[in-house]
Amino acid sequence: MTAGPYGRPAHRHGGARTSPVRLTAGGTLRTAAATAALAGLGWTLWHGLAEPGTALAFGVLVAVGELARRGARPAAGAPPVPEEPPGREPAPLAAAGALAYALLGESAGRPTTHGVAQTVAVVVAGALVGAVPQVAGGHGAALDHVVRRVLTAGFAALCFQPLYNSGELLRLVGRGPRYALFLLLLLVLTALCDAVITASLLRARTGHPYGALLRAELRALPGIGSAVCATGAVMALAVAVAGLWALPVFCVPLLLTQLSFRRYAAVRDTYRQTIRSLARATEIAGYTPPGHAHRVAALSRAVGRELGLSGPDLTVLEYAALMHDIGQLSLVDPVPEGATARLPEAERRRIALLGGAVVRRTGVPAAVAVVVERQADPYREQPLAARIVRTVNAYDELSREGGRDPDGALHALERLRLGTARDHHPKVVEALAGVLARGGVAGPAPG
Repeated sequence: MTAGPYGRPAHRHGGARTSPVRLTAGGTLRTAAATAALAGLGWTLWHGLAEPGTALAFGVLVAVGELARRGARPAAGAPPVPEEPPGREPAPLAAAGALAYALLGESAGRPTTHGVAQTVAVVVAGALVGAVPQVAGGHGAALDHVVRRVLTAGFAALCFQPLYNSGELLRLVGRGPRYALFLLLLLVLTALCDAVITASLLRARTGHPYGALLRAELRALPGIGSAVCATGAVMALAVAVAGLWALPVFCVPLLLTQLSFRRYAAVRDTYRQTIRSLARATEIAGYTPPGHAHRVAALSRAVGRELGLSGPDLTVLEYAALMHDIGQLSLVDPVPEGATARLPEAERRRIALLGGAVVRRTGVPAAVAVVVERQADPYREQPLAARIVRTVNAYDELSREGGRDPDGALHALERLRLGTARDHHPKVVEALAGVLARGGVAGPAPG
């Protein structure tokens, strides 16, 4: 018997299932990366290392970038706080360094001869060294970063090194604007390749819809993605003219950017913990059952991903789900079990409006307050986030009514389907059913 949502048995409605497509996509990419790494390392060991000083410099650069990506662990007992899909934390220094080595044709005016195989060998060695502390600390996702780095750098090197080393590239495009245009096209293709690989790895590891993950990766390209690609290309061109002395000029700003991102991530997580603590006010005051807000928030995020939300939209959804019951603090007498879904519509709307007023005073984005305020509106008039919070909240309340009945979650879902004519959007209910069929989310059982 498998564990269902919130630890309930799930044998009656599918339980936690792993899609064969997920296994195939993730396994294929990892196998391809391992094959490329072994081939690159074997070829390099057999033929010897070309330009050892250059290889060492770029290998150290990739390793330092991966080490700098390592973030602080959450405090003991703290709930998980995923702002972005796992694996989205950028490592610009490592990515730019790997790309620069893949696009390196000269060093201080002297042609390089390292080729595709040595590029892969140096990148995989640096990435593995940088990933050791994370793997040792139990962060299995660190290996996916290695896979991503090896495949992306290998793709760029395969497109550039044979053409450049054979002289065909310079013969066809020369060193003028057409050479810059070729590099720009190659950077775009490499960025797209990286987005596809990253989304596939995340899909294999998390089970989130591939389309939403890919869209999130593509939306990130104009930001940090394009900056990393451009820096990698410029770094390669600078080393071609000035030699390895050009590396520190580019490394220091990238390293500072990476460290600044870590500080931002720490502040972001602290802010989320503050919101979570505020959401517990209704539990401490006895208005809602323990863990209700956190369960609704976690399941709402999963449903939001199922429906294609990502990035800031998911953050708004999570904050609104955490604070959706905060308006109950205005009640003289608590609603039994905090189950507002059975209250008259006018009372539910009053609680929602009071909750939105409280949320507006917390400093969170105004969009969060809008979602909280509109929970009691007819679902056809609600924004998507409000529809999700409304449906997931009702599911959690109905599941609690079932007590320890192993079919309680299934019965709750059936009642939500019956309410799609008036209370719940059919697409949201089916998205919730899809999340539950895959095992739901980890968390304490309702009630």
